[in-house]
Amino acid sequence: MEHDDYPAKVRHLKATIASADAIVVGAGAGLSTAAGLTYAGERFARLFPDFIARYGFTDMYTAGFHPFPTLEERWAYWSRHIWCNRYEPAPKNTYEKLRQLLAGTDHFVITTNVDHQFQKAGFAKERLFYTQGDYGLWQCSVPCHDATYDNRDVVKRMVEEQRDLRVPAELVPYCPRCGEPMAMNLRADATFVEDAGWHAAAARYRDFMDAHEDGRVLYLELGVGGNTPGIIKYPFWRRVYANPQATYACLNRGEAVAPREILGRSILVDADIDAALDDLLGA
Repeated sequence: MEHDDYPAKVRHLKATIASADAIVVGAGAGLSTAAGLTYAGERFARLFPDFIARYGFTDMYTAGFHPFPTLEERWAYWSRHIWCNRYEPAPKNTYEKLRQLLAGTDHFVITTNVDHQFQKAGFAKERLFYTQGDYGLWQCSVPCHDATYDNRDVVKRMVEEQRDLRVPAELVPYCPRCGEPMAMNLRADATFVEDAGWHAAAARYRDFMDAHEDGRVLYLELGVGGNTPGIIKYPFWRRVYANPQATYACLNRGEAVAPREILGRSILVDADIDAALDDLLGA
């Protein structure tokens, strides 16, 4: 059932987590935003003042689509973007709180986030499915093959050695097979590479979902917006509708909603996710 007041919802969700046979976590950009990995505002101004001054960028997301005139300039921006969102610690330990909350439960995570924060917080890789890629991976831009490549060492050098918003030409990555420029392993169009690791994770997710079609399953949605609802939100709603013992929980500031058909088995928490996790751990 849905409770009207926040403390009651927190207690209800905590009890549902404790009694669940399995928990499916669906995480979107709002979870990373709650962890302080914001793409605009003060953080963007602090990390990218030179790019803002030259190009007039307003946020990290739209800046990633800028048609840079050279690869040296493109990778100057992208290396810094990757480093601050993938390799540097998040400003808040929100993901660690979530891991503590789920400790001892049978859970699986599907996420559209590409910043690797779940594994950095100690979640088991075998319980994670990153559907949209990983900032830490490159792929052929064509692509001529379906492998991906770890980029940490080169990205670190790009950040350290860039001058005047350009990286040294020798650091620009090219495909080791066809020689075309490398690209981010992010699902932006039909060139996205689903490598062997992606397919293995997808299979583990399908197996977990198939094994828990019935029973007391909690579908816990965190910070999922309306950009790609077909990946997490709609499947979660359908699963809860099909399983009378299932519960849908949504933590999302300003966007905690559920269809009328499952409203009686939904816990809708309209609050900051980081603060809500604190309350759940203390409940």
